[in-house]
Amino acid sequence: MDLEELLGVMDRAAANLAKLDSVWARAVTFIPAGPARGSHPEYDDLRRAWTDLLPGLPRIDGWTITDRLPDIDELGQSFIDYFEISEPPDAVHAAGEKPGEDLDEYRYRLNRARRRAARSRLQQLISTIDAALPRVLAGVERDSQERLDNEQTEQIRAAVGEIERLIGDTTERRGRWSDLHRHMRFGQGHDWHDILEFDWPTVRADVEAGALGDSDPLPVPELDLGQAASGHLTGTATIALPWERLDDDGFERLLYDLLRSIPEHQNVQWLTQTRAPDRGRDLSLDRILRDGTGGVRTERVIVQAKHWLSKSVKPTVVSETAASVKLWEPPLVRGLIIATSGRFTADAVSWAEHHNENGATPYIDLWPDNRLETLLAQQPHIAAAHGLR
Repeated sequence: MDLEELLGVMDRAAANLAKLDSVWARAVTFIPAGPARGSHPEYDDLRRAWTDLLPGLPRIDGWTITDRLPDIDELGQSFIDYFEISEPPDAVHAAGEKPGEDLDEYRYRLNRARRRAARSRLQQLISTIDAALPRVLAGVERDSQERLDNEQTEQIRAAVGEIERLIGDTTERRGRWSDLHRHMRFGQGHDWHDILEFDWPTVRADVEAGALGDSDPLPVPELDLGQAASGHLTGTATIALPWERLDDDGFERLLYDLLRSIPEHQNVQWLTQTRAPDRGRDLSLDRILRDGTGGVRTERVIVQAKHWLSKSVKPTVVSETAASVKLWEPPLVRGLIIATSGRFTADAVSWAEHHNENGATPYIDLWPDNRLETLLAQQPHIAAAHGLR
C-alpha cells in the first residue's frame, strides 16, 4: 500500500476518533455513579451518534471498538441490585468507564501503527538532514547574514516538512521545533548555524525517542524462565552471531544502536545514505574522554560500516577510508572506527598499527566480527532486537 494513502486513512481514523472523544466527553456526564433510574433524550442521541461513528475506526491488528455506549437506565438499576445484596458495584463502575478506556486503547494502537508505518522513511529523512546540514554551512561564517537558498536548503526544508507529516501528533515535541521552523524561514547563514548547533539535535532527539520507539515485543516461547533456569541445562553459551541474517542496512542499524548504547558516545548520527560510492554508510559521534584529574574533552569520531561476509578488508580500503574522513571536516576528525561483520587482513591490521604509531590522524580502531560479538555479548538485548539472538 502507498505510504501517503495509508497516512490518509490514519488521518481520517484519527478525525473519527476525535469525534468519538467529543461524544464521550458529553456522554460521560450522564453516566450514573450510584443507584438511579431512567434515561435522558440527549444521552440517547449521543448513544446513536456513537454507534454511527464506530464504522469510521478501522481495525488495528484485528481489534477496534465495537461496543455501544452503555444504557444508563440499566447501569442505574445495576447499582440498586448490588446495593440490595450488599456487594461492591465494581463491575458497574467498570462498565461505565469502559468507553473511555476503549478510546484510549484505540488511540494507543493508532499511534503505534503510525510509528510503525513511518519508521523506515523517518530514518531516511534523518540521514538526509544529517548529511545536508554540514554541506549547507561549508565556508559560511558563523555571523553571516546572507540568505542561503540552494539544493541542500530546499532538501532540508522538504525533509522537515515530511517528518512533520509522518509523525503527526504521535510524538511529544520537547525540542526546538518552533525555532527550527523560524530559522528555516529566515534562512540566513547564522540561522542555519543555529539549526545545526541547537535546533536540529533536539528535534532529531524527539523523533528518535518518540516516533522511532518500538513497543512491539519480540516473539518468545511460552515458558517460565525461573523454572527453566532451575532445570538441567545442556550445551554451552556462545558469542558468535549469524551475521548473514542482516543486509547492509540492517548491519548499519545494529551498529548505530550499539554505538548509542556506549556511555562515552554522544550525538551519534548517520552521515550518508546506504549504497554510497564507497559502498558503506558513515556515522559520526562525539567521544567523551575523561582523565584522573577530572578533566573532560570530546573528540569527533567517524565510523564506517562494512557488512562484508565473503571477503576481508584490505589495507587499501583502510587507507582510503582514513583519507576520506577529511570530507567530513570541519570540525576536526580525531578518530576513525571501521566496523565489519567479517575480518581484516593481516596487512590491513599492520597498516593501521603503523599509522597510529606514527601519531597520524585520525587514530584508527578496527572492529572485526569478533570485536563486535564481544561488545554485543555485553548488550545482548541489542543483538536480540536485530534478530541475531
